[in-house]
Amino acid sequence: MELIGARWRKSSRSSGNGGNCVEVADNLPGVVGVRDSKDPTGPALVFEPAAWRAFVAHVAERA
Repeated sequence: MELIGARWRKSSRSSGNGGNCVEVADNLPGVVGVRDSKDPTGPALVFEPAAWRAFVAHVAERA
């Protein structure tokens, strides 16, 4: 799936020193893209928005 028009962003908790980060694009209709910040031209995972919200909520519970 092409993620044309995706606006990628890093977590506000990501460090600025090139650490292991993911970027998320949640501006596309019907999908949320996730990619490795160290490989921006590499593959991206695509989730339905509800699945992404459930994942983020689950991670937040564990933090």
